[in-house]
Amino acid sequence: MNQIEIRWEAPTPEAFKALYDSTGWGPISREASYYAGALAGSWCTRAAYREGQLVGFVRVISDGHLHAFITEMIVHPDFQRRGIGASLLSSLLAACHEAGISDIQLFCARGKAAFYRRHGFVPRPDEGPGMQFVAALSG
Repeated sequence: MNQIEIRWEAPTPEAFKALYDSTGWGPISREASYYAGALAGSWCTRAAYREGQLVGFVRVISDGHLHAFITEMIVHPDFQRRGIGASLLSSLLAACHEAGISDIQLFCARGKAAFYRRHGFVPRPDEGPGMQFVAALSG
């Protein structure tokens, strides 16, 4: 991880948007202010920078006691496979454990399950709790 700086504070909304856009996960047309709201709801964050550019980011939404949910784990495609994601995730998991949180969940991006398995995550069983809302909102 030569020349990579890990920071505990959240990045600017503009930097987060640029990194998020590198994933192809959401519409590029979203304004940075959209991401400001998301960042404000974070319980804990870790950000990786190289020469002032945000190259990796992970954040958790949590009640601070019982449950934590890793919502984004992003490393810019040009910086993957350099240990940045592992460092970010390890630091975030340590923060959860220090708070006494043992129920830590996440969404796993397609093709990334092996990474999370190496760091102690397992897929939820079909009979396990948890569902995702997919129906259209009425109203």
